[in-house]
Amino acid sequence: MILLSFDIEEFDVPKEKGVDISIEESMKVSVSGATKILDCLKRNGVRATFFCTGVFAEHAPDVIARIKGEGHEVACHGVDHWRPQASDVERSKEIVERVAGVRVRGYRQPRMFAVSDEAIERAGYSYNSSLNPAFIPGKYMHLNAPRTWFWRGRVMQIPASVTPWVRFPLFWLALHNLPFWLYLWMARRVIRKDGYLVTYFHPWEFYPLREHPEYKTLWIVRRNSGDALERRLDRLIKRLSADGQEFITFSEFVDRQGKEASR
Repeated sequence: MILLSFDIEEFDVPKEKGVDISIEESMKVSVSGATKILDCLKRNGVRATFFCTGVFAEHAPDVIARIKGEGHEVACHGVDHWRPQASDVERSKEIVERVAGVRVRGYRQPRMFAVSDEAIERAGYSYNSSLNPAFIPGKYMHLNAPRTWFWRGRVMQIPASVTPWVRFPLFWLALHNLPFWLYLWMARRVIRKDGYLVTYFHPWEFYPLREHPEYKTLWIVRRNSGDALERRLDRLIKRLSADGQEFITFSEFVDRQGKEASR
């Protein structure tokens, strides 16, 4: 099973380098990338889960409508991606549910920072996907965290996939920078070991970042961005589909595991 996901957020990466980017510019970049993602998924006939910020939802309701209309799952990703607040767990649910017109079941904290488990459960979420159980100095120091899904109270925790032994993360930067054959090999190994793969990307990765030095994005982010990443994603979907893998939403995964546990 493949749990493909996208953190649909305003493009705030330049702010990390002190670049003053307007909300209009950041939304233009992310809407362009989100459109490419949706086109790719539609071509391949697969579904995914979109973790949306409140800011993105309110500024791009047409994109949210398309995500919903094409059978994908809408989940929450905080309110303002640049300035996460403790209240975002509830506020983002209110905003995204109002814009999308659906009940939201899942949450992912911006940048996969820590989030209150009590707040997640109190807000009525079924699952939380805010854990990257990798060891990346200065960013993710989760060497001892569970590597696969687990329950915490009544909420299923769904970490991003990492390789079984060295915990190499198979998230967005890996597909940008690894040789494609190596990424695919590691993804298949995780699927054999765990029975499923969780990976995630952002819409702004599918924008031609190499053509915009003013954004001051890192080389590892610019590499294979834009059309190159869309081609890589398309190729990945095709190869995993040819393996017989099913692409399901996070909510479907939660429901299936619940049914298995009740047997």
